[in-house]
Amino acid sequence: MPLLPYFKPGSIRIVETLAQRAYEANAFLLANHGPVVLGASLTEAANAMDELEETAKLMFLLKDSNVRYLTEAEVSELRP
Repeated sequence: MPLLPYFKPGSIRIVETLAQRAYEANAFLLANHGPVVLGASLTEAANAMDELEETAKLMFLLKDSNVRYLTEAEVSELRP
C-alpha cells in the first residue's frame, strides 16, 4: 500500500496527491492520518476498508509466525 507524505488536515494537497496517484492502488496510507480507500461506489469502498482492516489485524496477530506462501501451482488453481 503506497504511503503518501504528510499534509496538514484539510490541505488541498491531499486531494491533489490522491488524484495524481489513484491509478496506482485502491488504498493509500496518509502519513500521520490513516488509510484512504477507493471504490466505484460507497459499498465498494466500504468493502475495501473492511478488507484492509481485516488484513491489518491478521498481520498484527501473525507477526511472529512463519508465513507459508502459496506456490505458483496453488495460485493457478485459484484463478478463474
